[in-house]
Amino acid sequence: MGMDEATTMRSGGADAWEPFAAVSAQDLAQVDFVLTDIDDTLTHEGRLPAVAYDALERLSAAGLTVIPVTGRPAGWCDLIARLWPVDAVVGENGAFYYARKREGGMCRVYQADDATRQANRERLGAIAHRVRDRVPDARIAADQPFRETDLAIDFAEDVPALEGAAVDRIVACFEEAGAIAKVSSIHVNGWFGSHDKLTMTRRLLSERFACDIETENHRVLYAGDSPNDGPMFAFFRNGVAVANYMQGRSPQHEWPRYMTQHVGGRGFSEIADRILAARRA
Repeated sequence: MGMDEATTMRSGGADAWEPFAAVSAQDLAQVDFVLTDIDDTLTHEGRLPAVAYDALERLSAAGLTVIPVTGRPAGWCDLIARLWPVDAVVGENGAFYYARKREGGMCRVYQADDATRQANRERLGAIAHRVRDRVPDARIAADQPFRETDLAIDFAEDVPALEGAAVDRIVACFEEAGAIAKVSSIHVNGWFGSHDKLTMTRRLLSERFACDIETENHRVLYAGDSPNDGPMFAFFRNGVAVANYMQGRSPQHEWPRYMTQHVGGRGFSEIADRILAARRA
């Protein structure tokens, strides 16, 4: 996708964003932490292209700290933290972070304790029944067995994409029960608690990397593609959406400051290319 196609996605007051090419090399040279969503930010049509994985490797090899920040489940995050060229993973929309220990093994930090997580899983089970009744074409996400803290409802991954009104009904099922609901490009994720991607990112960068994102905002770039990235886009001045940002739906949260020319993993590679070029210069 070129910029002309990306530009056609502007709607509903979305003119606030600028092309990623507008970010100065001076600003990009200050970036030390690259945080990224996974689905439809690194991936394209459900697959992780080589160009995206290569971008992760190149950023890591250049000494940047690379951290996926995702709605995907604990089971996936354990694998990613172990096998990908990344330094940590924030998962289930900020419910926890995982990171390899230097001495071996895995560091796992959760927002809620074991007893609270168990109680919340039972409450989410009741919401699952409500969603099945109200939106019969939706499905519990295939990755649900690997989740620790939230309920994921599939509206566009393994089922034909549902209309916006159906997605809104799913969100309502969570909110009526007092749960938080966030819409990604493929799932509605719901949970109990006040965490989101930003709160756990703040904790991770402080605890493991001695980075205060309040005073060192300029050192961080965040790449994403959907409304559940809203808190990150609103906070980080280097908030970048790939060009497929919420294609076909009006965003419900904050718009990013910048948008790439390319979609998905190619858009992320575009981001990596410019960061690395700026650091070399």
